Amino acid sequence: MITESPRRPLRVLFLCTGNSARSQIAEALMNAKARGRFEAESAGSHPAARVNPFAIEALRQAGIEWSGHAPRNVDGLVGQQWDFVITVCDRAKESCPILPGHPVHAHWGMEDPAEVEGTDAEKRQAFLVACQLIARRIDLMLALPIEKLERFALEQRLRAIAGATDSGSATSQPTSGNLPGEAGASANTPAPA
Repeated sequence: MITESPRRPLRVLFLCTGNSARSQIAEALMNAKARGRFEAESAGSHPAARVNPFAIEALRQAGIEWSGHAPRNVDGLVGQQWDFVITVCDRAKESCPILPGHPVHAHWGMEDPAEVEGTDAEKRQAFLVACQLIARRIDLMLALPIEKLERFALEQRLRAIAGATDSGSATSQPTSGNLPGEAGASANTPAPA
């Protein structure tokens, strides 16, 4: 069970490969939405040279003025204590380092908006969709009764968030209205691995 301490917020590390788009968006959204309950940071396994300007623009359109950091390597954060580690791309999931303190791990894989080819308008749209999807996942995480869940159940519920929002639409919702393990969900509903 994760117990929230009145002394410190729960720490979340968002990981992706370049730390230039998805993880930066997730960090900014979590810090804005969590209102001190969580403290988010982000890093990458192979950091890019700069944060993608379309990521900063998507955040601005979401009402968040980006005040983050240059892309950085996860190696610089390995010695810190994390309560949660969430990978937002498949490559980062495969290269996620072992972190101290046994943080709860979840994978929220999604398409990389930085890989979209086309006009600036098409790229901008890809980043807006990614930002909306990440925001939806963070909203679902913030709605979880984290302090009441045992570790295994919490990890399953965090992983289920990706499946509940994975239909390719940033506005998709679980068809039952519940994540596996929530009231009203079938007891036989398997949680995504």
